[in-house]
Amino acid sequence: MAKLETLFLDAGGVLVFPNWRRVSEALGGHGVTVTPEALALADPHAKRELDQRQPVQATSDQARGWLYFDLVLAHAGVGKSAATAAALAELHAYHAAHNLWELVPEDVPGALARLRALSLRLVAVSNANGRLRSLMDRLQLAASFDHLLDSHLEGVEKPDPRLFRIALERSGARPESTLHVGDLYHVDVAGARAAGLGAALFDVAGLYPEADCPRVRSLGELADAVQSGQAASWLGRWPPPDPV
Repeated sequence: MAKLETLFLDAGGVLVFPNWRRVSEALGGHGVTVTPEALALADPHAKRELDQRQPVQATSDQARGWLYFDLVLAHAGVGKSAATAAALAELHAYHAAHNLWELVPEDVPGALARLRALSLRLVAVSNANGRLRSLMDRLQLAASFDHLLDSHLEGVEKPDPRLFRIALERSGARPESTLHVGDLYHVDVAGARAAGLGAALFDVAGLYPEADCPRVRSLGELADAVQSGQAASWLGRWPPPDPV
């Protein structure tokens, strides 16, 4: 069995999540009532619907972001209106300046510490807006990573395999010993496989039972799989190609 040496991690949806309290308050400022808890529960369903849409792998991350929040609101039972549009415009402005994905799940710091203790090379590979470094510094996560790859700064974004190849070159990693974990099948799993990496799907709500790849529900569960050696079996092109 190959040895897992490098772990690529998506940022949004794996390490950090939208600040749903800020989203709820922005909506409330325009007369739209929805709790942070309802928005958080809607999030994985919105991403699953976004992931199922045919153009997801061809659209830009920015375009997907606008659609994503519309889907979150729909799954939380909130209809589109002038009020929601005004609130989302405020949130997009905040995101451009600071990055709205600023909520860190409780298990993330501990799981990152466990992964670091296993002597893995850790690399964040994110479709981001140019502010990934400042965000990770602000959230005190940057020190856990050997490299941070921000698609905006690199000029290419997932699922384009070039972003993964840039990450491999910059980190000195080998594709056969590198695993990528992200939360969108057609962006993360498909993109990583196209670059020759193993891939696992971060499926917090268990919405991808049919996926042809390993799935984990939390970073803690991923750390368990790495520590037990199970994650090493996820390396390479998975599932293996048909024999010629």
